[in-house]
Amino acid sequence: MKILVGVKRVVDYAVKVRVQNNTVDLKNIKMSLNPFCEIAVEEAVRLKEQKVADEVVAMTIGPKQATETLRTALAMGADRAIHIMTDLRTDYMELQPFAVSQIFQKIVEEEKSDLVLLGKQGIDSDCGQTGPMLAGLLDWPQITFAANIETDGTSMTVERETDSGTETIKIPQLPAVVTCDLRLNEPRYATLPNIMKAKKKKVDTRVAEDMGIDLSPRNQVLEVFEPAPRKEGIMVEDIDSLIDKLKNEAGVIA
Repeated sequence: MKILVGVKRVVDYAVKVRVQNNTVDLKNIKMSLNPFCEIAVEEAVRLKEQKVADEVVAMTIGPKQATETLRTALAMGADRAIHIMTDLRTDYMELQPFAVSQIFQKIVEEEKSDLVLLGKQGIDSDCGQTGPMLAGLLDWPQITFAANIETDGTSMTVERETDSGTETIKIPQLPAVVTCDLRLNEPRYATLPNIMKAKKKKVDTRVAEDMGIDLSPRNQVLEVFEPAPRKEGIMVEDIDSLIDKLKNEAGVIA
């Protein structure tokens, strides 16, 4: 079984973003592997360690610097990588999920992948659309928000997160597209020897604009602004005062 894992370069989750000129300023800030994509890489590597998968291929779309993101996936255990090069912003401002899904579709068909693992969403755009769109384009079954995956390489049983708990879905025959949620696993730290080995692993580079896909955005972002600052909290003397303020001032309890 060959697994294709999507990885995305995003603003590090611990960074406080700045808004300038009606967009998020990406200059001189720390970028890292999207946390949900990191979970997808970890799951793919675990399936290979269990002898269920034969090869794990990591793929990203982004600028030259996105190679660093691929190296992280390779250090975690991916066998090789594919870098679709573009200078378009991938945080929904320019390159949007439908174009991303079409690029993935082309690579999946070329690679003859049996399973595609993606993060449930990127923490920059929070769209969560690439997985479902890709499944639709490929006409493959999909399971989103995976919290547990069991597969023998032919069929797959997945426990997925829902608003009311979890549900278990079985796919009797692969291929499939699965998006990974937070509870699926805890990603490993890449060891120094594996980081060094990752530098020697193969990374194929292609140019997104040469793939014959319309990369123009379908939607236009009209405004980007920072959230209003939080109001300063207050200290209360006792629990009765707290209940009074929640009831009579905030109106959050009856």
